[in-house]
Amino acid sequence: MMRGLSRRALFAGSAAGAGAALLPTAGSAAAKPRNAAPACASYRAAYHFTVPDQWMNDPQRPVWIDGEYHYYYLYNPDYFAGGTTAGTAWRLVTSTDLVRFTDRGIAVPKDTTPNGDVWSGSAVVDTRDTAGFGAGAVVVLATMEPTGGAQAQYLYYSTDGGRTFRPHGTDPVLPNPGGRDFRDPKVIRDEERGRWVMALAENNKVGFYHSADLKAWRYAGGFVKDGIGVLECPDLFRITDEDGTLKWVLGVSANAKGAGLPNTYAYWTGAFDGSAFTPDAADPQWLDHGWDWYGAVTFEKRSAGGTLDERARYAIGWLNNWDYANTTPTIDTDGFNGTDSIVREVTLKRAATGTYHLASRPVAALDRYVSRTVRLGDLEVEGTRVLDYRGTAYEVSCEITWDQLTGAGLQLRRSNDGGRHVDAGVYRDYAFLNRRSTVNPDASGRWQESKSPFDPSARRVRLRILVDRTSVEVFVDDGRYVHTSEVFPYLIDDRLALFTIDGRAVFRNTVIREFTV
Repeated sequence: MMRGLSRRALFAGSAAGAGAALLPTAGSAAAKPRNAAPACASYRAAYHFTVPDQWMNDPQRPVWIDGEYHYYYLYNPDYFAGGTTAGTAWRLVTSTDLVRFTDRGIAVPKDTTPNGDVWSGSAVVDTRDTAGFGAGAVVVLATMEPTGGAQAQYLYYSTDGGRTFRPHGTDPVLPNPGGRDFRDPKVIRDEERGRWVMALAENNKVGFYHSADLKAWRYAGGFVKDGIGVLECPDLFRITDEDGTLKWVLGVSANAKGAGLPNTYAYWTGAFDGSAFTPDAADPQWLDHGWDWYGAVTFEKRSAGGTLDERARYAIGWLNNWDYANTTPTIDTDGFNGTDSIVREVTLKRAATGTYHLASRPVAALDRYVSRTVRLGDLEVEGTRVLDYRGTAYEVSCEITWDQLTGAGLQLRRSNDGGRHVDAGVYRDYAFLNRRSTVNPDASGRWQESKSPFDPSARRVRLRILVDRTSVEVFVDDGRYVHTSEVFPYLIDDRLALFTIDGRAVFRNTVIREFTV
């Protein structure tokens, strides 16, 4: 049974509604993927990565192999038959620019050992042959939970450049010591100390483990954080600021909505000595303030020739939420459930106060896929101004300036009568993304508006907004804050408007770009 809004309710009143009414109801035996063209207009994203069919959830950290990124993700080929409980494999796509991806099929299969399906983990390239599978072998450490057993870490390896994997036996390389949550291994190479380091999610703790050969692991220490939910999908890396300052970053996915915080990627800057992480501050910052950027991973930024850029990383997240994971119109219209955020470039910034934070921007290669540009220049607005533009997938950017007002922003995917829209902008002392006035997956009504801090005395804000058929990503002030949320506007809702509250503003250098990928 699906939680939240039913799929049929998503289509009510839409242009696709007539076709949707002919489709089988959720959970019926006939509700299976269709090879024929969909009966409804397509909700598949125009320029975000989507799974070809069935189901996708957690991204697995991409690795650079032979001049291209190998991006693995959790894939359930039996979703329409058995739902999310049918279990996941690792499917592979490759890319040279992180915008256009080539499907390579299942790389790490499920249910080929007594341990069942394969959960999240990480892949590494073993250039020094520390594991004994050959120099350059690709090694995957992933969580599995055998029937009647406990979560533990298992090893798979590849000798064909990461295209196909085989299991290293059926016993775990890191058995469960007795806890319920013991999953999502993230492995990095500690060159300074000549060993591998694993970060592991253990409920309210990230455990750190050492290994010389990726096969035998010993506990080294842990980082504990209460109050933001169960910690999942840990991330550990170092990054250098423009001034040369090196910081370690520890990240986790966490559902902190109960504490009034995001349900995305929490992170701390700090120091790591190979065994213990010391944060600069007790409370985390958030790499995304929206509701739907979960299971995110960061990974190395490399040039076309493979040179590592130590001043930046890339990041990608699952554009969904476990609170309503099965609610999306793409199931009926296109036979799939699974969309990712745009790949982002992440850099380390130092604030005037001396504190450090991460800033995000869409991957630069997206510029190569611009198929149409609409330059509107500077637009004065007082109240609401509907633009002479229609679209369901685009990017809009501008800088809003004012002398005195309460709020300003954009109405995205607006209906002709103005009754439905997605709002993004600033109001008093916060920036926001609000999906309340359009169709969206949150039936509770509690998680409609996301917020991040904003200083109104600046009297200006820069917005870069990526709109696609089922998502909105808002980058505020050069990516200091980002908001990502699922939205399901009717496909006929394609207007765009600018608005102000209690004042006048100028929307400077307003530019709309469309993409063909």
